[in-house]
Amino acid sequence: MNGFAEQHDRAKEVLDPVAYDYFAGGAGDELALVDNENSFARLALLPRVLRGGANRDLTVRLPGAPSALPIMVAPTAFHRLAHPEGELATARAAAAAGAVLISSMASTVAIDEVAAAARQVRAEAPVWFQLYLQPDPRVTARLVERAERAGCSALVVTVDSPVFGMHERDRRNGFHDLPDGYAAENMRGLPGGPAGGTRDIEMSPEISWQDVESLLAMTRLPVLLKGILHPDDAHLAVGFGVDGIIVSNHGGRQLDATPAPIDVLPHITKAVGGAIPLLLDGGVRRGTDVAVALALGATAVGVGRPVVWGLAADGEKGVRDVLERLRVEFDQALALCGGRCCGDLTRDVVVPRGFGGSW
Repeated sequence: MNGFAEQHDRAKEVLDPVAYDYFAGGAGDELALVDNENSFARLALLPRVLRGGANRDLTVRLPGAPSALPIMVAPTAFHRLAHPEGELATARAAAAAGAVLISSMASTVAIDEVAAAARQVRAEAPVWFQLYLQPDPRVTARLVERAERAGCSALVVTVDSPVFGMHERDRRNGFHDLPDGYAAENMRGLPGGPAGGTRDIEMSPEISWQDVESLLAMTRLPVLLKGILHPDDAHLAVGFGVDGIIVSNHGGRQLDATPAPIDVLPHITKAVGGAIPLLLDGGVRRGTDVAVALALGATAVGVGRPVVWGLAADGEKGVRDVLERLRVEFDQALALCGGRCCGDLTRDVVVPRGFGGSW
């Protein structure tokens, strides 16, 4: 539980055990979940020195967010299970930190309210909308319209979920739906759904690159694909004209046999060749993890579970504390590696831990 053990332990105390298992759990035997964090411990930073510069620029340019912290809030569902204010508290905290909020399609607060909460704190706060392409194209189109109307500045399409992952903790707990009084509010009032009610979020193995192409034709917003691990898929994404890739294994919640995103990032970086921004989520728990990811080719990283632990432990303040700690740690790591800006972190400053090979 690197970096956020205190927030995690407090969250575990206050959360309903079923909700805790939902947030904490992964797929299958949770090997990918554990490896996401352990993968960073296998890597070390090899600092450069005597490069000067008292002030560091911690901002990066992202699609729909021209000046943002390289630490984003990754999309996670059902925040009101963690705290009564749910995604509203998370949105305010992200805006205060200067971080992009990727708001989940499975949010327990509707996207227009989430975006409004962020912009009450900072008028230009960037909010992206995470989307599962739906088998009924009318539903996808309506969700895109809502995100555009809410002022979202990018769409993040999760592409690693043709079916639901096997969550053993949820199966044991009988957790298959939200408790009374909670709903995935973005799914309310959609075509084919009950009057005034919500539709289920559908996963479909029939979703294809052609559906991505259709999405690109229906919106002017930047579109990023989340959940790419294979270099050939990254190359295809560039060819289809998407605006970015998030290298991710869904926090270890889909296919338990996947490698950690940080382990495949160098291969994705090579395949993309700088054509579009690469982002990463999965296992980021320290500012040094952020530095490693940026050095290996990411423009920014997403953080999921630590944000939920902070939210459960102390609401909006808890999320702010998580993001601020990561910012401070990253700033220190950048300085100690001889960097003045995020772009100063390059591939040569990352080595395997125990490095002793030839140059």
